[in-house]
Amino acid sequence: MRSLKYRPIVSIALVAINCIVFVICKLTGDFLYNVGVLDPVEVFVRHEYGRILWSMFLHSGIRHLFNNMLILYFLGSMIEMEVGHTMYGVLYFLSGIGGNLFSLWSRFLHSDPTGSLGASGAVFGLDGVLLAMVLLSDKRMANVTPGRVIFMIVYSLYSGFVSPNIDNVAHVGGLLTGFVAAGILCFFSRGTQGKRR
Repeated sequence: MRSLKYRPIVSIALVAINCIVFVICKLTGDFLYNVGVLDPVEVFVRHEYGRILWSMFLHSGIRHLFNNMLILYFLGSMIEMEVGHTMYGVLYFLSGIGGNLFSLWSRFLHSDPTGSLGASGAVFGLDGVLLAMVLLSDKRMANVTPGRVIFMIVYSLYSGFVSPNIDNVAHVGGLLTGFVAAGILCFFSRGTQGKRR
C-alpha cells in the first residue's frame, strides 16, 4: 500500500468536505448559507468573523462546486506533493482567508452590502502558489513552466471578469496572498538549503 505521505490526502479531504457541505445545504435549505455566506454587514456590524472561513466551503450550485473542486484536486494535488500536507493546508487556507479579506475590504470601500461564497479565492491562491514555485523555487516540476502558469492565471481571471456575479476581488486577493505566502516559503527554503554542509 502506498504511504499516505505520497498521497494528496489534504486535497482529497478538502474536496470531500466541500461536497458533503453542498449535499447538506441541499438537504437542509438555506440554514448553512444564512450563517456562512461572506456578508459584509454580518461581519462588520455583527462581528461574525467565522464567515471569513465558513464561506470557503459553500457553493451556489453544482457547476460552481464542480469547477472549483476540479481545479482544487488537480492543482492542489500537484502542489501538495511538492510542499507537503501541512504546508499545503496552510497555504490553501491563507489564500482563501486573504481573498475573503480583500473582498470584504473592497465591498466596505464601495458600500456594497452583497454577500459571496465559494472556494475560488483559495483556488486562485493555489495559482499564486504555483507561480511563486516556478519563479522563485529551486525545484522544477515536469511540464510546468512560468509561461504556462501565467497563461492559466490570465485565462482564469479573464473568465471571471467576463462572467456575471463573480467576486473577482476575492480571486485577485487569493492569488496575491498565495503568491506572497509561497514566495516567503521559497525564500526561507532556499536560505535553509544554502546553509547546509
